[in-house]
Amino acid sequence: MGIVTAISGAAYIVASLLFILSLAGLSKHESSRSGLTYGIVGMGIALVATIAMVLDHVYNPTDEQKADLPDLTWVLIVLLVGAIVVGAVIGLWKARVVEMTGMPELIALLHSFVGLAAVLIGWNGAIGGFDASGVENPQDLGALTNIHEAEIAIGIFIGAVTLTGSIVANLKLSAKMKSAPLMLPGKNFINLGSLVVFVILTGFYVAMDTHANTTPAYILLAVITALALFLGWHLVASIGGGDMPVVISMLNSYSGWAAAASGFLLGNDLLIVTGALVGSSGAYLSYIMCKAMNRSFISVIAGGFGIEAGPADDTDYGEHREIQADAAAELLADAKSVIITPGYGMAVAQAQYPVADLTAKLRAKGVDVRFGIHPVAGRLPGHMNVLLAEAKVPYDIVMELDEINDDFDETDVVLVIGANDTVNPAAAEDPGSPIAGMPVLEVWNAKDVIVFKRSMAAGYAGVQNPLFFRDNTQMLFGDAKNRVEDIIAAL
Repeated sequence: MGIVTAISGAAYIVASLLFILSLAGLSKHESSRSGLTYGIVGMGIALVATIAMVLDHVYNPTDEQKADLPDLTWVLIVLLVGAIVVGAVIGLWKARVVEMTGMPELIALLHSFVGLAAVLIGWNGAIGGFDASGVENPQDLGALTNIHEAEIAIGIFIGAVTLTGSIVANLKLSAKMKSAPLMLPGKNFINLGSLVVFVILTGFYVAMDTHANTTPAYILLAVITALALFLGWHLVASIGGGDMPVVISMLNSYSGWAAAASGFLLGNDLLIVTGALVGSSGAYLSYIMCKAMNRSFISVIAGGFGIEAGPADDTDYGEHREIQADAAAELLADAKSVIITPGYGMAVAQAQYPVADLTAKLRAKGVDVRFGIHPVAGRLPGHMNVLLAEAKVPYDIVMELDEINDDFDETDVVLVIGANDTVNPAAAEDPGSPIAGMPVLEVWNAKDVIVFKRSMAAGYAGVQNPLFFRDNTQMLFGDAKNRVEDIIAAL
C-alpha cells in the first residue's frame, strides 16, 4: 500500500465521521447549520482524497498497467479536471437559480444521476474494469468471482430502478406528468413478477461463464438493465401525487443503496459507508412519513401495492363563503390566539416573507401566533420548515402535527395558507375517502378558519376538501403573497 492510498484511507474515515455528524446536526433546527457544514467539509475531504488516489494511480501504475498508461496520462488528467469543472459549474448554477418550489423536483433529478452512475459503474465492472478487490481482471478473483458478478447485477438493478423512478418523480413534481397513479391491469403482479424475473436472471448471469466477456453474458445483463428501468418507471408512476413526499424520501434511500453497491464494485469504503447512511436514513424517514400518512410502508415502496384508486367525489357540499383582506385583518386583530398552517401554495407564491412579517406584527400586538406543520406539507420532507427558517420565523413557534393538534379547539383564528390535503376533514370523517385515516391538522375545530387559495380546485391528491364549505370557514382568493401583504396593510 502506497502512502497516498494510506492517507486517502484515513481521509475516508474522517469524511465518514463528518457525514454521521452531519446527519445528527440536520435532525434539529438549532444545529442544522453546523450539520450542513460538517457535510460540506466531509464531501470536500472525500473529493480531494479520491482525486489524489486517481492521480497516484496514473503516475504510479502497477507493473501490469505501465505499458498502457503513459500514452493516456494527459488524457486521463484532462478528463478528470474537465469532469470536476463541468460538474462544479452546473452545481453552482443550479443552486443559485433554483427556487424553493423547484427543490423537490431538483432533488429527484439528482437522485437519477446517482442511479445512472451506478448503472455505468456496473457495466464497467462487467466489461472488465476494476472490481471490489482492486484486481483488474475479474478472472483473477478465483472463488470471489460469483460474488463480483452478483454485485454487478444487483448494482445495475438498483441504479436503473433509481434512474427511471427519479425521472418519473421529477416529471410528476414539475407537473409535466399527471400526478394521478398509473393503474395498469395487474400492476401488483407486474411489480412482483419483475422482481422474481430479476432474481432468476441474476442467477443465470452469475452461473454462466461471464468472465470471458461473452456476448450472451452482455445480452443477459442488458435484459436485466431494461427490466430494472421499466420497474423503476412503473413503481413511481403507480404512486399518486399525495404520496410523492414519501416517494422522494424512498428514492433518496434507493440512491444510497445504489451508491453502496457502486462502492463494493469499486472497492471504495467511503462509498459503501455513505451509501449505507443515506439508504438507511432515507428508508427510516420514509417509514416515519408513511406512519404520519396512515400509509403502508410496504405498499408505497412497492409502487402502491394493494392500493386501489378511490371513487370520484361528486358530493355537493353546498356554497362556500368568501372574505376580503380587511375583514381578515379585523379577525386577526381581535384574536388572542392564531395558528398558521402552510402548504405548497405558500411556497409557490413565495409568501413566507410576508407571513413572517404578519407573524411579527401580530406577536407585537400580544397575539399568540404559532405554526402547525404537517409531516408531508409541501413536496418534500421538511419543506415548510426550511421556508419558514429562511424567512427568520422563530423555531420555538413552529410546531409539528402531534404538538399542536389538540390546541385548535382553543384557537380563535386559523390561517390555512396554500395547504389542502393536510387539513382535509374527510381523512378523519369519511371512511370512503382516498385519504381516509391519514392524520391531518384538525383546523376545523378553531373558531374561525381563513383559507388562502387561488381557486376552489382540489389538492395535489385530487380530493375535494369539505373544509372549504364549513360554517366557520371563509375563503380568501388570490395570490397568497399579495393577500398577506393586503392584510398587513389593513392591520
